Amino acid sequence: MTLLLAGDIGGTKTFLRLVEASEKTGGLHTLNQAAYSSQEFPDLIPMIRQFLAASAQTGEQPQPEKACLAIAGPIVKDTAKLTNLPWLLDARHLEQELSIPHVRLINDFAAVGYGILGLSEQDICTLQPGQPDPNAPIAVIGAGTGLGEGFLIRLSEDRYQVFSSEGGHADFAPRNELEFELLKYLRDRNSLSHISVERVVSGQGVIAIYQFLRDKQIAPESPEISQIVRTWEQQLGQEKTVDPAAAISIAAIAKRDRLSERTMQLFIETYGAEAGNLAIKLLPYGGLYIAGGIAAKNLDLMKQGEFLQAFLDKGRVSPLLEKVPVHIILNQQVGLIGSAISLTSQ
Repeated sequence: MTLLLAGDIGGTKTFLRLVEASEKTGGLHTLNQAAYSSQEFPDLIPMIRQFLAASAQTGEQPQPEKACLAIAGPIVKDTAKLTNLPWLLDARHLEQELSIPHVRLINDFAAVGYGILGLSEQDICTLQPGQPDPNAPIAVIGAGTGLGEGFLIRLSEDRYQVFSSEGGHADFAPRNELEFELLKYLRDRNSLSHISVERVVSGQGVIAIYQFLRDKQIAPESPEISQIVRTWEQQLGQEKTVDPAAAISIAAIAKRDRLSERTMQLFIETYGAEAGNLAIKLLPYGGLYIAGGIAAKNLDLMKQGEFLQAFLDKGRVSPLLEKVPVHIILNQQVGLIGSAISLTSQ
């Protein structure tokens, strides 16, 4: 048995899992798991020490042989700087301070890619069954705080190579007059020439679409959502006390606010269009998996049809995308699962 430490490191929350890997079967058995508020710690090292101390079962603190930590952002020479935390993570420094022989840092979407390999049927919701080809690439896209994209290539029967990307920073591509107006609105409001698709397809994108439709007077604002959005706007550059994206999606699901409903409709259409763009480039007949918290939390809206309609709306190549299996990942610990799996696939 090999003891492994897996982590999913975020600016708000950090999830750690201690697992035991069987060398004979390759199976993973969870010994302990915990979630921590990232900002309560000056660095990752004291958090991991606290977790390992809490994982002791017979008075003896467990000592992992390997660790894999998933980071939201690029990894450069085994180092990573977190966007929303004053943490600089260095794999070699972590090995020395924690006495773990091998520490690996990977992009959070690479971790999601590995995690797909550990999902069960109960962990996904299928939007389109397609025509699966186990030898074809697998694509992953996920809107949350930002927009992540990546893919997997099969190397052998039970081995895959996972690739992360910064595809969320590609240009937002409007498809109709309303979306062209949205692009111009975001350019003017942010004084930017480049508007990435992440500024539309993400949690921040939900708010941006709402503001655009509000200012365009597509529908009247409700007092409840109006107050939340304006409080958020007044707190720019400060610690936030409200979550407008969540409030907008909840109101849309409950059908109690027309402006929120229209916001989520446009968001889901642009989400589907970008997923289709990724699928055209990869032809992922191994499956396209939709990760991130937004899709799972808005499952009913994702299943209504606008997502798939925009996904398939690619002109003469649309029939190619009808063959792509499309799944929503329901298990929000997919990145943590992937961090552990990545250690057994090296």
